[in-house]
Amino acid sequence: MRQVTVERGSGRHRVVLTATVTEKGIICALVGGEEPHLGAVVLSVPRPSLDDSGRISCTSSTLPLVGHKDDEAARPLAEMLARSTGCPVSVAAGLHINNAGAEDIETLKKNASDCGKKLLELINGINVN
Repeated sequence: MRQVTVERGSGRHRVVLTATVTEKGIICALVGGEEPHLGAVVLSVPRPSLDDSGRISCTSSTLPLVGHKDDEAARPLAEMLARSTGCPVSVAAGLHINNAGAEDIETLKKNASDCGKKLLELINGINVN
């Protein structure tokens, strides 16, 4: 088992990803913005693609708290990690900026994705574009 923490962005756009990497899956906490919290949980399980059995896809279950959209950052992150590692991945996420505009939300989502890419580099040298 290995614990890894990565972060991207600064100020109100800072995002922190903490992952516990085990032989049978990855458990992640994704927090950031002005009010880190728990807003959604996503579980992604890798499987062969339905369109191309040579590719890995995944099936995801998403549980957002009422009124929260944290799954918009958590789901793509969980799916990227599951497809890239072939392991089940859970992401508990809470990113919040008061009075966030569309640009703020896109920045948080990009920073979350960048955290995932860095995590993959650290755990097994995978370079995801």
